[in-house]
Amino acid sequence: MKLYELCGTDASRVFSPYCWRIRMALAIKGLEFESVPWRFTETDRLAFASHDKVPVLVDGDRTVPESWDIVQYIDATYPQTASMLRGNPAPYLFVAAWNDTVVQSGVAKLVVSDIPALLGDKERSYFVESREKRFGMPLAQVTEGREEKLPAFRATLQPMRHALKGRQFLGGDTPDYADCIIFGSFMWARSVSPLRLLAEDDALHGWRERMLDLNGGAARAAPCFGG
Repeated sequence: MKLYELCGTDASRVFSPYCWRIRMALAIKGLEFESVPWRFTETDRLAFASHDKVPVLVDGDRTVPESWDIVQYIDATYPQTASMLRGNPAPYLFVAAWNDTVVQSGVAKLVVSDIPALLGDKERSYFVESREKRFGMPLAQVTEGREEKLPAFRATLQPMRHALKGRQFLGGDTPDYADCIIFGSFMWARSVSPLRLLAEDDALHGWRERMLDLNGGAARAAPCFGG
């Protein structure tokens, strides 16, 4: 099994939130895989998948792009391992939508200016140009005063705090794909920025610590700044 994942000059520093979703799902299911480094400007290397973004999973003669399709595939193909999708898929699609529009969007506005330093010249030019076009301003301006913006970002996470009341994970006693989705965004930030997103007395900090400890601390051991 091979997983094509986004990195910069350091091939071991994976920092796509979508790749981290699948990394964690595979780890929780106990499925071993080989990480294949991929960079922003290497779209030609994914031509075999008829796709232009990662993650892309290759499992024998099967090629599966897109994180949602991948998690459905591994659950269906390896039912003897821990289930990531438990019942109706609608709640997971809602969690993904909330994460992408609230959590991940908020994280981006706090850490995006840290990413260019991790990229090679070609990828850096692409990233800066495309993201500044997306935000409509220089990246340094996007994250300016980010320490003062942290309380507002943390306030947007209140729905998850409520969801975790009396639970170790969103999946209950054990994590499921909902945990992987949101953890992917936090792991993205942790991998690219030294900014501390969560206060230590926050219930979400405890949840994130539990996620970092899963599978012998595999995520905790990944190259990161510890934000």
